[in-house]
Amino acid sequence: MVPMMGKKFGRLKVIKRAGSNPANGNAKWLCQCDCGNQVVVDGYALRSGQTRSCGCLKREISRRSSRCNPAFQKNVGNAKNLVDEKGINFTSRDLTKRNKSGVIGVSYDKTSDSWYAHLMVDYQYVLAKSFKSFDDAVTARKQAEREYYGKNQQAE
Repeated sequence: MVPMMGKKFGRLKVIKRAGSNPANGNAKWLCQCDCGNQVVVDGYALRSGQTRSCGCLKREISRRSSRCNPAFQKNVGNAKNLVDEKGINFTSRDLTKRNKSGVIGVSYDKTSDSWYAHLMVDYQYVLAKSFKSFDDAVTARKQAEREYYGKNQQAE
């Protein structure tokens, strides 16, 4: 076992052991963040670099990114600006770097070994269904897009 106490991982300094993660048996560690917060973190997440702060680093990066994004700045304080003229949430239309399926609104769940198709309109899911096959989930998502975006119009 790697001696963890006193080690620094990103902004986190390990203070003491805080038990074990019941899900995977990994040691959990109480850490002090440079910002002053304390947080309990899975040892693997520390060693792999998956967790580098109490969350303050992500907030800082988001804050910095949002200041440089004119579209975001235009919508600050007005949730209604986060949907298009048809009430479709912009996050339902844009492929993000977190998307692993390559299809907007389609994701895979390892736990259930299923593919999920989602579409949100006016802050409510109009499609939230699981499928055994990727192709069925894509077909359902495309059908919902045609229904809510219009006959010949696809998500931009």
